[in-house]
Amino acid sequence: MPVAHEEIVADDIIRVKQSTLIGLHRAAESLPLKSGRIAARLSGNYSSAFKGRGMEFDEARLYQPGDDIRSIDWRVTARTGKTHTKLFREERERPVLLWVDYRHGMFFGSRNSFKSVVAAKTAALLAWSAAQHGDRLGGLVFSETVHQELRPQRGKAATLHFIQKLADHPAWNEFKNPVVDNTSGNLALNRLRRVARPGSLIFLISDFRHMDDSTQTSLAQLTRHNDVVMLFISDPLEASLPPAGYYRVSNGIDETGINTRNEMTRKNYRNRFESHENNLRQLCQKLGMFFLNIPTDQALVSSLQKGLGLKK
Repeated sequence: MPVAHEEIVADDIIRVKQSTLIGLHRAAESLPLKSGRIAARLSGNYSSAFKGRGMEFDEARLYQPGDDIRSIDWRVTARTGKTHTKLFREERERPVLLWVDYRHGMFFGSRNSFKSVVAAKTAALLAWSAAQHGDRLGGLVFSETVHQELRPQRGKAATLHFIQKLADHPAWNEFKNPVVDNTSGNLALNRLRRVARPGSLIFLISDFRHMDDSTQTSLAQLTRHNDVVMLFISDPLEASLPPAGYYRVSNGIDETGINTRNEMTRKNYRNRFESHENNLRQLCQKLGMFFLNIPTDQALVSSLQKGLGLKK
C-alpha cells in the first residue's frame, strides 16, 4: 500500500502518467483552436489573427507586380531566366506542432508540480484540441540527450502516440542525474524547422533558458510562414525568493540551504527573472510571436483560455 500511495503522490507532482494526459481530452474542448483567431496581446499592445491553415505548393507562374517577393521560386527562376512565383493552395488540415522542453531545468518545482509536468499537461491539452478540430498533430519532445520527433498526422491515434511520448520520455527518469548541454535547445529548434510547413501553428513550451543569437535566428525563420506561440513555463520561486529567512532545498539526492535575509539579494534575484521575461516578450514583439506566461501555481486551463483569448 505505501508504494501505491507514493505513485499517486508522484503523479502530477514530479512526473505525469499517460492516463492523466489522456484524461485531459474533455478539458481541451474549451480550447477551440479551430476558431481561427487568438486575441492574445503581444507584449501588451498587439493583437493578430492566426494565418489559418497550412498551405501546400500548387504551381509556379511568372512573377506579377504585387506578388510577395518571399514567394519567389528561385529554382524555376534560375532554370528559366525569368522570375517565377510559387502559388499555394490551402490544406484541408492545418499542422499543429508542439515543441516540448524536457531539459533538466524543467524538472523543478516549489509549488504544486514540476515545470515539466505543467509542460506535459499543456502539450496534451493542445494536442487534444488539435485532434478534436481535425488538425494534424506533430512536434518534438526533447531533453539534453533524447530528441523524439513526430511528423504531423491526423486522428486520435496520432494524439495518443504523442501523449505516450510525453509520458514515457526518458527524461522523467534522468532528471536527478542531469546532463548539461546548452546547445540541445537550438538543435531541437533546427529539427522543428525541418518539420514545419508553411501555415503551421507552432507552440513552443519551455522556460527558454540558454537562448542565444542562434536561437533568435531559428525563431525568426520559423515565424516567416507560421504562427508561433511562446508558452513560458515558470515557477513562483523563480520569480522571487521567499520572505527573509533560511530555507532548506533538495533535488531528491543532495540538500542545501538558501539564505534570503539580504534585501539586495532578493531584489537582484527578482530583477534577473523579470529581465528574462521581458527579453522574451521583446523578442516575441520583434518577431511577431504570441507570448504567454504559464505559472505552475495557477489553473492551467484558465491560464490558456485567458492568455490566448480563446472563446468557444
